[in-house]
Amino acid sequence: MGLGSQTQLSDRAIEFEEEIKPDGTVGSSLAIAADHGSGESTNELKRGLNHRHLQMIAIGGAIGTGLFVASGSTISQAGPGGALAGYALVGLMVFLLMQSLGEMSAKIPVAGSFQSFATRFVSPSFGFAIGWNYWFNWAITVAAELVAAGIIMDFWFPGVPGWVWAGFFLLVLTGLNALSAKAFGESEFWLSLIKVSAVVLFLIAGVLMIFGILGDNSPGLSNWENRDDVFHGGWVSIISVFMVAGFSFQGTELVGVAAGEAKDPRREVPKAIRTVFWRIMLFYIGAIFIIGCLIPFTDPSLLASGESDIASSPFTLVFSRAGIAFAAALMNAVILTAILSAGNSGLYASTRMLYAMAHDGMAPKIFGRTNTRGVPIAALLATAAVGLFGFLSAIVGQGAAYSWLLNMSGLCGFIVWAGIAVSHYRFRRGFLAQGNKVSDLPYKASLFPIGPLLAFALLILVIAGQNYEAVLAGRSVEVLSSYIGLPVFIVLWLGHRYITKSKVVPLLEMDLTAPKDVEDEPRVATH
Repeated sequence: MGLGSQTQLSDRAIEFEEEIKPDGTVGSSLAIAADHGSGESTNELKRGLNHRHLQMIAIGGAIGTGLFVASGSTISQAGPGGALAGYALVGLMVFLLMQSLGEMSAKIPVAGSFQSFATRFVSPSFGFAIGWNYWFNWAITVAAELVAAGIIMDFWFPGVPGWVWAGFFLLVLTGLNALSAKAFGESEFWLSLIKVSAVVLFLIAGVLMIFGILGDNSPGLSNWENRDDVFHGGWVSIISVFMVAGFSFQGTELVGVAAGEAKDPRREVPKAIRTVFWRIMLFYIGAIFIIGCLIPFTDPSLLASGESDIASSPFTLVFSRAGIAFAAALMNAVILTAILSAGNSGLYASTRMLYAMAHDGMAPKIFGRTNTRGVPIAALLATAAVGLFGFLSAIVGQGAAYSWLLNMSGLCGFIVWAGIAVSHYRFRRGFLAQGNKVSDLPYKASLFPIGPLLAFALLILVIAGQNYEAVLAGRSVEVLSSYIGLPVFIVLWLGHRYITKSKVVPLLEMDLTAPKDVEDEPRVATH
């Protein structure tokens, strides 16, 4: 080695790093990186997410505007009891899905997650459709969150056009995701912590108000005394809540994607699955119960709640009645945090999905390349470009194209959930068929096979009932807009199958191999 090379080495950091190779293997390598980040790309992800990152990614994925804003309209439509029943039923479905995802992700923690599982355990064509479906879902969701962020900022800066803020936040989120997986994890941790803190504060204030310790004229449990009011509208209204609640819980599957870059995934993924779900249910069920106690379902403010009217958010109403003078400003900041958190997670999830598909030959190879920090920059920029197109389409031509894109993406999340249930059912059968025992699994999903089958049945109900009112009323354009995501998924699936001639993967030929860096861990309890 020459003197010049020695001088260059003295100015560089030398460290061992974990690298996730394209084939799913991971090894320790001697990383020599310049202070300014120079070095050759290895096209490998890096495991930079630890326990607290996974916990908050899972929690933050489910706590957003669905809780802070949409919960008010569900109580108005179905009464407090109907809203509670709807959210509890969806909670059961999500619990079963998280069990399924946890079993597969703990055994095979890869960035492609359910796309990889669908490819390995069902068929390459099914995985192709699931992957592109999920990428599109989150890419368009990023655009939706950017539009919402512009609306929120109008609360403080009414003279600044919303597109300015949307563009600014897109740059910020893209920059965070471009740094590293750890940078994403840190930013998501703090954004989610703000949301969680707001919910905890709300629950404490609500309990104090119910017992008359805080605020004036506590209604106690009087809003729960009349059965007709508690379950207003009966089962039809509960079904409508079922749809809204389903959207609210979308994002809980992010922990499966993050498992591909998690440190010690065999231990941390089961922990996240087991503990986070119950915390989420406590937040949702507790919040719905408190809102139902303190605000009559007939209060017109509940039905008016939306991102453009923060004063009507049920959280704002409760905080205001608790005597918090700056309640609207507080919730505006919290909801903005929730929006940015969703956009941040959306960029991360869709980028990793595009990266994984590129390595499976289902997307252009350029999207499978990473920089020296293990970030798939090309995939990130492509996703950010879709987000840019999405929010620009919202301000052009009265947003007609944007509305269609948003409606199409709305169904995508539920289709992916159905794919998780199908993949898990096939995975367990293949795992046993290849001579393994259930006790060999790092994490065992409870209630198999009833769990994935019941979750799939409930998802069929959700998908079929997306806009049943438009179906009954014969509004064909609205029906097409609401359900177009389903035929698009089928075309992707069958089109890929026709072109590639791929078949369903036989049980004995399923690829059950995990990344080589994932060592056997002590078995984790399934409770």
